[in-house]
Amino acid sequence: MKVTLFAIFICICLLNDYTDARRARGRGRTKSRVQIGLPITGKYRDPESDQYYNNHNGAKITLASHFDYEYVLGHKIAFLCVAKGNPRPQITWFKDGVEIFSHIYMHVHEWRIGKDKMKSKIEIDPATQMDAGVYECTADNMYAIDRRSFKTDFSIAFD
Repeated sequence: MKVTLFAIFICICLLNDYTDARRARGRGRTKSRVQIGLPITGKYRDPESDQYYNNHNGAKITLASHFDYEYVLGHKIAFLCVAKGNPRPQITWFKDGVEIFSHIYMHVHEWRIGKDKMKSKIEIDPATQMDAGVYECTADNMYAIDRRSFKTDFSIAFD
């Protein structure tokens, strides 16, 4: 009996949260959605956690391409990502959540800058309809991971 009442209570709570979330959908997004996983204050309870998660040596993307990019079919598209950290971060590229590698029409270039920076550029030439999607560059080292996403879609140029 207690288990059944508890299960009903949980269902009611979940349904209530779902209803509240659907009602709030029409309103604008709040800043709290951006800070998912972080305490509301932006600080951690103990200094060791704060020092670990806010390590100044952690990988940080300092320059990246624009978020929303519209390309013309048959032309070249390129994305740029520059990251710094100590040790120097490694940059990995993803398309629609899957890691991507160089091939005949897609080239990934990397440059080491100084002792703590990495620059990476991905070029696709010629661009096709299959190249539309969400691209992501991920910079990581032993202290942190940073990500930037780029949404792409194509347009047809009429000459």
